[in-house]
Amino acid sequence: MGKEIERKFLLAGGGWREGIESSTPIAQGYLMGVAALMAGHARASVRVRIAGNEAWLNIKSSVRGIERAEFEYPIPMADARDMLDTLCDGKVEKTRHHVHVDGTLFEIDEFAGANHGLVVAEVELDHAGEAIPHPPWLGREVSDERRYYNVFLIDHPFTQWTQAERSGEAMAC
Repeated sequence: MGKEIERKFLLAGGGWREGIESSTPIAQGYLMGVAALMAGHARASVRVRIAGNEAWLNIKSSVRGIERAEFEYPIPMADARDMLDTLCDGKVEKTRHHVHVDGTLFEIDEFAGANHGLVVAEVELDHAGEAIPHPPWLGREVSDERRYYNVFLIDHPFTQWTQAERSGEAMAC
């Protein structure tokens, strides 16, 4: 079984930009109704993603936390574009920057469109208790806050969050 163990963080500064090794534009959408996922009526999300010149279909268990079942399969680019345009309830656009710190890869997602202004760092782990470096630009952990999940951002884009939501004072479910 495929498994993803991932922690997600807000950023506390822009110092990470100095360490960018590569960047890739990403567009992704969900083939299952976003409302059903967010209401807890679905056991998994089904996502189509285009990253650079590659495309994938991804199935991920819809549980909170840092550890989830995940399966990912390459698909033809034309199919991915067609699914994004005709079958998805919306899409999330972002640029993913790769930054290594002390041998650990941080994937920093800089969102665009309706989620412009949101920037988060993700790090994939081999096991849940794995230690990671904490560079000065790494801020508060938001791994368990669903409002930062990409599927949530489709119906609740960052540009529409209240100031309290943006500052972390109000928690979205």
